[in-house]
Order: sequence, then C-alpha cells, then structure tokens
Amino acid sequence: MKRREFITLFGGAAAWPLAASAQQSAMSVVGWLGSQSRVSEEFRVTPFRQGLREAGYIEGQNLAIEYRWAEGQYDRLPALAADLVHRRVAAIAVAAIAEALAAKAATTAIPIVFSIGGDPVQFGLVGSLNRPGGNVTGLTSLNVEVEPKQIELLHELVPTATSVALLVNPASTTQTGSATRRAEAAARRLGLELHVLHAGTERDLDEVFATMLQRRPGALVISPESLFAIHSERLGALAQHHAVPAIAPYREFAAAGGLMSYGTSITDLYRQLGVYTARVLKGEKPAELPVQQAVKLEFVINLKTARMLGLDVPRTLIARADEVIE
Repeated sequence: MKRREFITLFGGAAAWPLAASAQQSAMSVVGWLGSQSRVSEEFRVTPFRQGLREAGYIEGQNLAIEYRWAEGQYDRLPALAADLVHRRVAAIAVAAIAEALAAKAATTAIPIVFSIGGDPVQFGLVGSLNRPGGNVTGLTSLNVEVEPKQIELLHELVPTATSVALLVNPASTTQTGSATRRAEAAARRLGLELHVLHAGTERDLDEVFATMLQRRPGALVISPESLFAIHSERLGALAQHHAVPAIAPYREFAAAGGLMSYGTSITDLYRQLGVYTARVLKGEKPAELPVQQAVKLEFVINLKTARMLGLDVPRTLIARADEVIE
C-alpha cells in the first residue's frame, strides 16, 4: 500500500467516530410521560408523532422519544418524571393534568408541553395563558368546560330524567374535583340530582354499571379522564348493553354504542401537541409561548342507540350534530 493511500484510509477511519458522534448529537430527544400504558395510549401517541413529523421531526431519524408509563399507578408519575429529567431530554410532553403536575414538580429547567382539559392557571401550571412564564406551556381542551353542556344535551334528549350520574376517576384528584364542581352546578340549574360514581381501574367499569342499576339515575355523564378516554369503546358498549343514556367527551364512545359524545377532537388535539413541542425543540421559549385553546369540538349522536332506548331525538338536536350514526 502506498503511503498516500494509507494516510487517506487512516484519515477516513478516524473520521468515522466523529461523523457518528455528530449524527448522534443532531438527534433531538423528547420525553413522553403517560399515566397508562403504551398500548392504551397509542391513540394519543400516533397523532403526537404526526404533529412532530409535520414540523420536520421524524422518530428514528432526527428524533428519539423516551416513553415512561405509569401503568395506571398515578403515584409512580413523580419518579418517572424525575427519570426523564435525569435523562436530560430536550422537552417533556404530557397529555393530562396529573402528568403535567408531576413533570412541573420535577424540573424548572426542561421545557414541558402539556395537553390538558381545564384551566392551567387554576392548576398552577402557568402564570397566565398569554405569558405562561417559567418552563411550561401547551394546549388546553374544552372537555372540562363543556361538561355543563353535556348535561344540558342529556336533559334535552331525556327530559323525564330527574337525576344524572357522573363517572370520575378518584385517582386523578385534581381533575375529579373540577369535573364534580362543574357537574354539580349544571345539575342544580336544571333541577337534577347528581350521583358521583368512581372508577379507578378498568376492572371497576363493570361495577359502575351494576351500581347504576341499583341507583337508577336517568342518565350518565363520563368525565374527561385518561382512563375513560382509553376505554371509550368499552364504555360505549357497556352503556348500550345496560340501556343507559350516556354522553362522553370522546367520539369513539358514541361510535361504540354510547348515545352521544361532545368534546374536543382527540386526534386534532394531540397532533397540535406534537406541533407545539416541535416549536420548543426549534428554540422557542415556553415562557413566551401562549397556551393555545383547542376549539374544534365534535358533537356525535348515535341514532341507532337512541331508537333502542326508545328516545325521540328532536330534529333541532340532529341539525346541531357534526355526525349522526344511523
């Protein structure tokens, strides 16, 4: 081998680890903190990745996502958040209030981007919607705010009902308290008695409907909560099986046999979460990024279920629906 060729080969070999190091350093790393499991939260993760992709970040190419799952054990969230901080991710994305609070308690330096239902100022996540301050920003859905409207829709479709049940998750204390207060106020205005039912795990869902058969409330409102979002289809099937007029924030609930759904489009919400996270990765500061409100609402009526329940759906209600399932 000639000396010139040897030098060229040696120089190329020396450059290999440098090139690999440069490629590795170009890889952005985002943390995802979830209260449930990877399989059950895929309906959130998929549109989240889509939003990142639209902004130029593709998982496995120029983006790595570190997933941490609490598997329904909310008390694990602080340790999982601390693990992401130790990993020194560039940002942490969260999809519910419990996760957001755990991440905020874990770091004041790493940007946190949330997607929650409710007022982030009230929960202490940001200083204000326009100027969040600190290291936290994100999106808020209208699912909590529309809860009174959900009760009104049920009352309009089931006017003979004198009571309504509210399903909440006791493990998510912050979300549960807010949902209960709003539902109580709405029920009181309509002269309805409110029963609060609890389900903290998937196994509790069957017991909820058994309890309803004993208390016999006229209708059921399912609060916005990760556990119920994940099991929307099962809840819809249970409501139909037990002939319970019910409404949830998620379209999947109505599509699976629930009477109605009214709430923020989940796919659009988490796609926007990906887009907003990308803005942070590109250098924008959370303190200066206003909290955005997801305003795209979906109202779905399952006419097949209504007929099964013997309900006459007013034409005015059908006209207001974004989708009618025959």
